[in-house]
Amino acid sequence: MFTGLSAFPITPFKQEAIDYKAFKGLVDNLASANVDSICAIGSTGLYPYLTREEKYDVAKLAVDHANGIPVMAGVGALRTYDVLKNVEAVQQAGVNAVLLAPVSYQVLNEEEVFGLYEAVSHEVSVPICVYENPRVTNFTFSDDLYRRIGKLPNIGAIKIPGTPFAKSAMDNSSSKDISPSEVSSSEGARRLASLREIMPGHIAIGVSGDSFGAAGLSEGCDLWLSVIGGIFPRTVMRIIDAAQSGNAVDAQAQSQALSGIWSMFARNGGGLRVVAAAAEILGYCETPSLPAPFLPIDKKEYSELERIIAQLSLS
Repeated sequence: MFTGLSAFPITPFKQEAIDYKAFKGLVDNLASANVDSICAIGSTGLYPYLTREEKYDVAKLAVDHANGIPVMAGVGALRTYDVLKNVEAVQQAGVNAVLLAPVSYQVLNEEEVFGLYEAVSHEVSVPICVYENPRVTNFTFSDDLYRRIGKLPNIGAIKIPGTPFAKSAMDNSSSKDISPSEVSSSEGARRLASLREIMPGHIAIGVSGDSFGAAGLSEGCDLWLSVIGGIFPRTVMRIIDAAQSGNAVDAQAQSQALSGIWSMFARNGGGLRVVAAAAEILGYCETPSLPAPFLPIDKKEYSELERIIAQLSLS
């Protein structure tokens, strides 16, 4: 399941309760697009904000309506005890994988993070996708820690930040008439090569950070774990097709066309609020679609997002 597009839909709310009807509509859209996998409760799906019962309900709905597409669910929590209980709940819901970030309030050290993955790896019956997100968790995985985690059972993939691919993205977006073979090696390519040496061959390496997705796939990542893919799967799949066909320049050109959305992500602290607004614009859910204390994006941003969606015919 760790190939191509892993789409991360929002978990929409209505009057402080999950809007399951709206969530089903989002899953139906992803199923009809035939995405490679669905992360029903990722960061965009608000996994830290849901109760264990809500996690089960959202995961079960996704599994029931994914039309056979593999489903992953986020299980992170502050305490290992709660992570293991979350794992139990979403496995009972029938998910095919779990997404685990080292969630913390007090910053964790390497032994604590390794202990978390060690405990979970011996309890799950589905693969774990290791989630590195320093901006949110204030924790960066060292190569030695990746090496140790890679030796644990049931590790299926790692989700790395896209920033190492920034230079490649910039080079490709400014390239006009060069062939893919002439695109120079980047920091991202070197980072990916080093991870391939560290991790066992069966562990997939996925890129996150949507503005870097095209570059990451072009450099050889196995999958793109995408926020925008949760609402515009066909748009992202066209970029992936170009990247995996060896046309890095075309893939980056398609990504560059979305630069207005990437800028919105940066201005709004990530993609969550922006993608929630997109779901509202497309009629999947009502405004506001996120629980308090989240606020919708401002009216100017909302209007600009409407314009971009219409101009680019995003789908």
